[in-house]
Amino acid sequence: MIARLACCLSLLLAIVVGIAPARADLLKFDKADLTVATATGPKLFHVEIAATEAQREQGLMYRPAMAADAGMVFLYDHPQQVAFWMKNTIIPLDMVFIGGDGHIVSIHERAVPFSEEAIPSGPDAQDVLEVNGGTVARLGIRTGDLVTGPALSPR
Repeated sequence: MIARLACCLSLLLAIVVGIAPARADLLKFDKADLTVATATGPKLFHVEIAATEAQREQGLMYRPAMAADAGMVFLYDHPQQVAFWMKNTIIPLDMVFIGGDGHIVSIHERAVPFSEEAIPSGPDAQDVLEVNGGTVARLGIRTGDLVTGPALSPR
């Protein structure tokens, strides 16, 4: 039993190490705060900002964990249909698609780690907030809630 567990842990480590680029290759992100106004009150997130194409492409790939109040916001120049995937993403994520007026237009909960299936925004989204899987349900975040903060794209 212990040998089987050690074998499984070794395999998992090999997979994670095998997909992770050298730490120096990972991009750096600016940080800011975002607030989601929910029916039960404001919810504050400390987010990293993915504003460039390279940053949006890397996103939260290769991260083994993320703080409960953390996330990443992906910024775009104008509202548009976008699609995300979970390639090389280790942790499950909730994706919150934000319209040009700052209101949530759609939500995808608990995206599956490593999946290459496209997750579309549905209606046009100008920004996308990714948080730990289960956060949307835990905090009562819903379509129509308003997201505010200096990290969002200019409106």
